[in-house]
Amino acid sequence: MALDGAFLYAVKNELQPLIGGRVEKVFQPSREEIVISIRTRQGSKKLYISANAGSARIHVTQKQPDNPQTPPMFCMLLRKRLGSGKLTDIRQDGLERILFLDFECINELGDQVTVTLACEIMGRCSNLIIICGGRIVDSIKRVDEEMSRERLVLPGMAYEMPPRDDRLNFLTAEPEEIVQRLRETAPAELSKALIRIFEGISPILAREWTFFAGRGLHLESHTLDGDFLDRLLYIVKKTRRQLTEGGCCFSVASTKEGLLKDFSFIRLEQFGSLMLTKEFGSASELLDHFYFERDRGVRTKQRANDLFKLLENLTERTSRRIAAQKTELAACAEKDGFKLRGDLLSANIYRIKKGDASAEVENFYDEANPTVKIELDVRKTPSQNAQWYYNEYKKCVTAEEKLGIQIKKGEEELLYLDSVFDALTRADSENDIIQLRLELREQGYIRSNGSKVKLPKALPPMEYKTDDGYTVLVGRNNCQNDQLTLKFAEKSDIWLHTQTMTGSHVIIVTDGEMPPDRTIEQAAVIAAYNSKGRNSDLVPVDYCLAKFVKKPAGAKPGKVIFTNYKTAFVKPDEELEKRLKIN
Repeated sequence: MALDGAFLYAVKNELQPLIGGRVEKVFQPSREEIVISIRTRQGSKKLYISANAGSARIHVTQKQPDNPQTPPMFCMLLRKRLGSGKLTDIRQDGLERILFLDFECINELGDQVTVTLACEIMGRCSNLIIICGGRIVDSIKRVDEEMSRERLVLPGMAYEMPPRDDRLNFLTAEPEEIVQRLRETAPAELSKALIRIFEGISPILAREWTFFAGRGLHLESHTLDGDFLDRLLYIVKKTRRQLTEGGCCFSVASTKEGLLKDFSFIRLEQFGSLMLTKEFGSASELLDHFYFERDRGVRTKQRANDLFKLLENLTERTSRRIAAQKTELAACAEKDGFKLRGDLLSANIYRIKKGDASAEVENFYDEANPTVKIELDVRKTPSQNAQWYYNEYKKCVTAEEKLGIQIKKGEEELLYLDSVFDALTRADSENDIIQLRLELREQGYIRSNGSKVKLPKALPPMEYKTDDGYTVLVGRNNCQNDQLTLKFAEKSDIWLHTQTMTGSHVIIVTDGEMPPDRTIEQAAVIAAYNSKGRNSDLVPVDYCLAKFVKKPAGAKPGKVIFTNYKTAFVKPDEELEKRLKIN
């Protein structure tokens, strides 16, 4: 990823308004994540720090990470050391991928001390280290001799900077130095050579410089001269000016299918039409979006892996059962043949003897086939053979009735499991997963172990505000969908749901008024985004007054029927959903 030293420099500039603020809260959502709430003159800001190898970063976040009921030991240590501490400085050594946060704190003896958090954003070597008096108090990841021979990170040891290569800082390097280094470095493709001579730049930034310098042509470092060299020096100087004087263009590149690929603090041109780019107003906003969206599925799958497996097994088992029932139902189509044989045997019973293996009798029901050969059980009398065919006919009739009901229930169960699976893939917090787990337990899919566990309070429905000022509420799971639609919604409110696909129930709170078409369209977009059709190009959304929505007796949670509806065809819009969302 592109969270290099240069991008970290942009983050450092954004964090400057936090200097002078005081620590309010510290909590640790996971083993390698820390969130520090800092109170400033502009209000409280949440500083997010991650030492995860695949998503290490530091920035101000607007997200609300889960706060575990029992704080880990490292979190308790941070609270003890930083409690009410004042942030006095944010430092970066050149373009190293380390930010030092200095806090003015009071120790156990009442003395004023400086506690420094070293936020090392270095891939698999990322770490968060507490330093006081030049020595390590502790770190979120301890590094002993078995893990590294070059640099130990253990409590009580003196803090040392990671090993550092002799490379240029493009924020201070002169053009002559850059040209000289290019001449001295081993021949290589230009972007790779740039990574060798400059510190703090990522491959995507080096490729962007190369793309600009060569106008898309392939360039080699040892043959670079003339106009190509001038263009390279120009783009380096322009990037320096953007970082130091402002004007960064925080861009994210993604595939046309919506898969996030990379990001930078300059406009990305190298991909051409192969990828889509999206720009953000700040580095923190970009990082918040990029990593949250990229890791959403992974994060949820880790927390709810057992639920995913359970739902997959239940879906597969139910599908197999329905398939077997449909096969059995198809066999019942022969029931009329059983009745016909029974009738013909009864009509010709005087012509059949016990011990006959078959009987060829006149078929007075079908003139095209005047005779029918009927197989007989030699151990039974003619009357018993006729009765056997009648019994098979009755079995088929009964099976048709019961199989039809069972297949319908099975298909409804498949839809319910699909709705839970869809809600699980869209779960954003541990609380959402717990509520889905509780729902499955109430429906009998998960056994209760009998122990009483204090459950967190269920989150309220998601809330949106349309451009016309109407409140839109969205259920987080099937149980909340029922409550929202059947208990909270007034008769004059408008209910929306995606057609023929699972999704959340959506309510427009109308207060007795008829909302304009724009509000209904925006609510339909919200319904489409909070459904299985989130990544579709066009999603049909049904809507009607809430008074026309009913719940069938004995139906699964979230299952309703509705009448007097209309259908809107909309495209799910993530930007609109984010803009209208309140919580």
